[in-house]
Amino acid sequence: MAQLVALYKTPSDPKAFDEYYASTHAPLAKTLPGLRRYEISTGPVATASGDSPYYLVALLEFDSMEAIKTALNSPEGQKTAGDLANFAQAGVELLMFDAKEA
Repeated sequence: MAQLVALYKTPSDPKAFDEYYASTHAPLAKTLPGLRRYEISTGPVATASGDSPYYLVALLEFDSMEAIKTALNSPEGQKTAGDLANFAQAGVELLMFDAKEA
C-alpha cells in the first residue's frame, strides 16, 4: 500500500475553502484511477505542541507508489492538480510514501 498525504495550509476564507473542497475538489480527487481510500480530517489540525499551520489533511490510499504516479499523471490527476489553484491559495504540501501496517 502507498499513501498520498495532502496538507492544506490555513486559507484566508475557511468557509469558501470548505464549500469549494466539498463541492468540486473532493469529487475530482475521487476520480483518480487506482484510488483505494480517501479520508479527510475533521476539525482543527493540531500538533503535539498545539496549533499547526494546516487547515485540512487529506489521506489518499493506493496500491503502490507506482499507482500514485500513474494516478497523478493521468488526465484525472492533471485535472485534480490543476484545480488546486482555484481554492488552495494558502498552499498545499503533498507527501507520498509506501506504507504498511505495523
